[in-house]
Amino acid sequence: MAGKILRDWPFWAREDQLSPPEPWSSWMLLGGRGSGKTRAGAEWVRSLVEAAPKSGKARPLRIALVAPTIHDAREVMIEGDSGLRNISHPRSRPKYSASRRQLKWKNGCIAQVFSAEDADGLRGPQFDAAWADEFCAWKNPGHCLAMLRMGLRLGPNPKLVLTTTPRPSLALKKLLTEPELVLTRATTWDNPHLSAAFIAGLNRLYGKSVLGRQELGGELIDDPVGGLWSRAQIEQSIGVAPTQFDRIVVAVDPPAGAGQGAAACGIVVAGVRDVAEQRQAWVLADRTVQGLQPAGWAKAVCRAWQDFEADKIVAEANQGGEMVRTILQMADPNLPVALVHARRGKRIRAEPIAALYDQNRVRHGGRFPELEDQMCRFGTEGNTRSPDRMDALVWALWSLMLDGNIMPRMRVL
Repeated sequence: MAGKILRDWPFWAREDQLSPPEPWSSWMLLGGRGSGKTRAGAEWVRSLVEAAPKSGKARPLRIALVAPTIHDAREVMIEGDSGLRNISHPRSRPKYSASRRQLKWKNGCIAQVFSAEDADGLRGPQFDAAWADEFCAWKNPGHCLAMLRMGLRLGPNPKLVLTTTPRPSLALKKLLTEPELVLTRATTWDNPHLSAAFIAGLNRLYGKSVLGRQELGGELIDDPVGGLWSRAQIEQSIGVAPTQFDRIVVAVDPPAGAGQGAAACGIVVAGVRDVAEQRQAWVLADRTVQGLQPAGWAKAVCRAWQDFEADKIVAEANQGGEMVRTILQMADPNLPVALVHARRGKRIRAEPIAALYDQNRVRHGGRFPELEDQMCRFGTEGNTRSPDRMDALVWALWSLMLDGNIMPRMRVL
């Protein structure tokens, strides 16, 4: 009885580890390292096999197991801690034939193992179902997936499950646009069975870094074409901020509306100091808030001003004019507010700031994931979101680095 309960996967699994409700043909579990992707894929295969008729009563199921390499398939999908043999009851555990690259159950069901290094090996065989593991680590994933899908032609409803940690690749991006694909997500932190010390160590080492967000958070992070900033560029700017600055400002990009549906109020804190006769700016905080009434975001600006003992508040006044100053000083009459008006487009204003990053004259004193995302997506095709955080960043750095000074020039080589 105890063994039966231990193998009752629907009882123990998280919702993201269970196959989606019918009807579906392709399901992808996009997750961080150790999030339970392999267990989810293996348990799905086990459920198919256990639901199949006994040997001799019907045609046994044929299943494809595809991994980056044959070694990966055996060590992870089959013999791993969460692999098909380990999750099975000893009496129904499948036998693996390394010479035939084949896993066989007592009821006659067969899983054939394939390596993504040999996509043409998928030509010819046909299957009822397929489990594709670590799709983003495959060699030539687009071609290999096409070969696999052409073999999914047995039975009334062939199914494909893909489990992977994301990487920015054209194959993954294309796959995610398919309307019939069911997508679920999981993070490393979702797995309650990982040790607290392990999680604490990962958070300390990688935290909100691009690597951590991708490998642990299961996020797809890339550099869209046309952006002014790149992930690598921002990554290089991360450092430990100094404790003394010549000047600190809080920049505000007020929202046009109020409430949950309104744009966020961009609030960014930055400081500047002279280093070797050159100004060096540091982004110190992203205090952006969303969904608040004017009095609410004004208080958030006031808190940032107090927390960092800022010299000035720079607020865009294109929408609201003097009313912006009035709203801010309702939070504290002593707020030193300087209103700025945008006379040129966002991209034109942002380009000189991006040039400062190219010159290594802007550093980030921490991780600001939402701000970094806006910076890298700004100006790219298909990005229609309001860049409130980035707007505030531009106003802060413009005030500290360019106001009254010669702007850095850019030229095409």
